[in-house]
Amino acid sequence: MHESSKPLAADRVVLVTGGGSGIGRAIALRCAADGARVAVLGRRQEPLDETVQLARERGGRARAFTADVRDPDAVAAAVTGIVDWAGQLDAVVNNAAGNFVCAAEDLSPGGWRAVVDIVLNGTFNVVHAAAPYLLGQGRGVILNVIASYAWHGHPGTVHSAAAKAGVLAMTRTLAVEWGARGVRVNCIAPGPTETAGAGSALWATPEARAQVLASVPAGRFATAEEIADSAAFLLDERAAYITGEVLTVDGGQWLGKQVYGQPADTAAVLMSAGTQGGKP
Repeated sequence: MHESSKPLAADRVVLVTGGGSGIGRAIALRCAADGARVAVLGRRQEPLDETVQLARERGGRARAFTADVRDPDAVAAAVTGIVDWAGQLDAVVNNAAGNFVCAAEDLSPGGWRAVVDIVLNGTFNVVHAAAPYLLGQGRGVILNVIASYAWHGHPGTVHSAAAKAGVLAMTRTLAVEWGARGVRVNCIAPGPTETAGAGSALWATPEARAQVLASVPAGRFATAEEIADSAAFLLDERAAYITGEVLTVDGGQWLGKQVYGQPADTAAVLMSAGTQGGKP
């Protein structure tokens, strides 16, 4: 077995931004369960402490660090604190994000800046602060959480889509720049995931929830744990030859867009009733 093909080991240190809830918390808990020491970073201490407590209850090792990813100085200080605590830094998960649905013509400049600053600038701030440690030791993994509309677009997400498209471009650029220096950089693109934050921001009503669910060929929402499982693979040395890529975990949602013919879900119902050709 290649030396680097072992699973995430007890001597690895993983930083997860936005680790106080949802997908970030699930990734942090999965990394801790796999034996890593996990640093969770966010703006609010209380939810971070909850993640740390959950990790410790499951036998993991974790610690909370507070910083706003939009503030490069605060991020740099937090990363220094993580290295002081753990002695090293091996992997970074950029999960911190902000989002809301808004038509482009109704989006204020402040709303645009808020999302772009968290998603795009925040990701760069964390990567920039972590780079000296990852590059200095000649190995490391960066995983950036985006969404499929970063490449296909979606109404109401001009701010978030633009920011996440920037993160995708950053990911691929850094994969080329840093590949020979032992640092892999990838993205994961979760689809609709059953978390409180996504539910309140993106499908706040039963009608909106039903509409989103109807767009997923798999017929259900993902769990945060499922996204964490996929993230764990990309962080793991089993993925040692993967860099500059996007792993889409969305139940086929972005592939299921239909323009012509009878909607796929209606066709499936008719076929199950024993009809053919799309007619009863």
